[in-house]
Amino acid sequence: MINNTIDIMDQGFACLVEKLGIINAERFIAMIKREDFDYTVWRREYFGDMALDEINGEAVSYAEKHPHKGQKNV
Repeated sequence: MINNTIDIMDQGFACLVEKLGIINAERFIAMIKREDFDYTVWRREYFGDMALDEINGEAVSYAEKHPHKGQKNV
């Protein structure tokens, strides 16, 4: 379980590095910081009027196609 902000940041950055590599992870962070990005607005626009079943179905499908291969939390 993630206990504090530093743990969340460390694990989040580790995920980015695992998927994007160090350079692109840094670029991603820079883009997010530079843009006027509001996750709540993005989420509402992306999911719109999707039913919970549909969102769940997409999440399950994604998880099956992209199994987690990172380190197990200790």
